[in-house]
Amino acid sequence: MPEAWTTYLGERAAAQRDGGRWRARRTHHPRGPLRDFAGNDYLGLARDPRLAEAQAEGARRDGAGAGASHLVSGHLAVHEALEQRLAALTGRPAALLFSTGYMANLGTLQALCDGETRLFQDRLNHASLLDGGRLSGARSRRFHHNDLGDLERLLARTPAEGRRLVVSDGVFSMDGDVADIAGLAETCARHDAWLMVDDAHGLGVLGEHGDGCAGRAVGPERVPVLVGTLGKALGSAGAFVAGSQALIDHLIQFARPYVYTTAQPPGVAAATLEALRLLEAEPERRTHLAERVTRFRAEAARLGLALSPSTTPIQPLVLGDSERVMRWAERLRERGILVGAIREPTVPRGEARLRITLSAAHADEDLEALLEALSALYAEEVSA
Repeated sequence: MPEAWTTYLGERAAAQRDGGRWRARRTHHPRGPLRDFAGNDYLGLARDPRLAEAQAEGARRDGAGAGASHLVSGHLAVHEALEQRLAALTGRPAALLFSTGYMANLGTLQALCDGETRLFQDRLNHASLLDGGRLSGARSRRFHHNDLGDLERLLARTPAEGRRLVVSDGVFSMDGDVADIAGLAETCARHDAWLMVDDAHGLGVLGEHGDGCAGRAVGPERVPVLVGTLGKALGSAGAFVAGSQALIDHLIQFARPYVYTTAQPPGVAAATLEALRLLEAEPERRTHLAERVTRFRAEAARLGLALSPSTTPIQPLVLGDSERVMRWAERLRERGILVGAIREPTVPRGEARLRITLSAAHADEDLEALLEALSALYAEEVSA
């Protein structure tokens, strides 16, 4: 390897380690001894044998892979059925499948924005939205988190002519709080702006039908661009964009991550269709999940654990210091509990946290084990 590259890789690795930001993978065994409070399988569908069987049957019927991009020969009947079902779930005329949520956000922003577009993003938006904005070439501003007043000021200061796009997460992945969709829509309407919502963590969990925080109750005239992912509450993989037929046609023509990517494996699409069937047929999953969240917050408050104000399955415990977060996560792992240890740059400096996520698959004994372990760690620190 040329010396310049050897030096570059070594310096970047050293800086990452010295800054306490080194990321390391551990092989996780889904049916192993650890109780998983780190993933996003909110409805407990990822391990449901009915999804596994639907995926296997889809592969037996249509093959292990789609074989080509959607625009060549990879758009199969199962993809068409899934897009129609996702459009119906979210109350939109049409939907378009993407291979991942990251690709959906990159592709949508790249296709909608250019150097003449004014783009406004919530400061805590997901990395894929921020990266998509940068790659689009749009003139971009970021407003204070969930601050409609700050957004209003930014919109009022920009020229009235031209295209404006406001972008927000629906449920923010690190804090678990929910965007004010109605307020965002009203603000956009006053300034002739479009609103794009990434409802990755709301789909399947929120809404009367599990249609998310910007689903059927908030139509495409108020949220013209709606993004959802399939690998969280729905337990499979992939993503979609839902909106008007004109929007979907535009993305088919101009969203490069859609045009130049092999279509989703048909078995995955079949598994997602089964997940959507279960979402409708088993609403008790959402009810049970909501009960898990309420109970966990009540017990954590009783134990003196200061959780962030979230009513969603994402329950952050902000510890502040990265070393403290990593220490707590390792001690929890020793007790058989897996949680997410989140440090900068994913969250701002000084806001390192345990990202605890709840699932409808968690039993009472799982919750009790988590609370007991957190209480023990908290007591150890207080007495030290």
